[in-house]
Amino acid sequence: MKISIGKAAKVLGVSKETLRRWEKLGRIKVFRTRQNHRRYDISSIQDYSIRKTPVDTTKTTIGYARVSSQDQKKDLISQAELLESYLAKNGWTYEIIQDLGSGLNYNKKGLKELISLICSKQIDRLVITHKDRLLRFGSELIFSLCEHFGIEVVIMNASKELTFEDELVQDVLEIITVFSARLYGSRSKKNKNLLDKLKDAASQI
Repeated sequence: MKISIGKAAKVLGVSKETLRRWEKLGRIKVFRTRQNHRRYDISSIQDYSIRKTPVDTTKTTIGYARVSSQDQKKDLISQAELLESYLAKNGWTYEIIQDLGSGLNYNKKGLKELISLICSKQIDRLVITHKDRLLRFGSELIFSLCEHFGIEVVIMNASKELTFEDELVQDVLEIITVFSARLYGSRSKKNKNLLDKLKDAASQI
């Protein structure tokens, strides 16, 4: 019996992206339908799930980029391009993970994929442009995971430390952004004006 990539991911307890990565590395057998959809033999999947995952000899570097909202998509592209240039310049084999969501949100697709890669020891290096690109509060948790699994962390702009006031402004703006998405959904002009005033006030701190 052959199953879809979604069901196979659940059986193995990994993400779809991880299965695709294993396919590229030749670590797991994949069948293709006439429509070119992936299918996995259930018996092989079950056998694989109880075996120790083989050591990955072709680990890669992950560049992680994130912005908080839709209107920052240009910044997301710029981050990704900056990471790609830096990683290529260093001659590393790399992939870029991009996230669109608040730094207060731990449930972002890209972040979950990154954590999965870290915990399954599939990468040897994590590169970010700034510390807060991971999470607004809690980046240290990801760094601790990396340390535990022997993964190097590179923060490109680590030397450019923000002042307390700058960090406070960014934190306030991040929190406002979270509530903006909810209040904008009500299409209330009053709510939008209120949030705009809050952002202006925060920028004056």
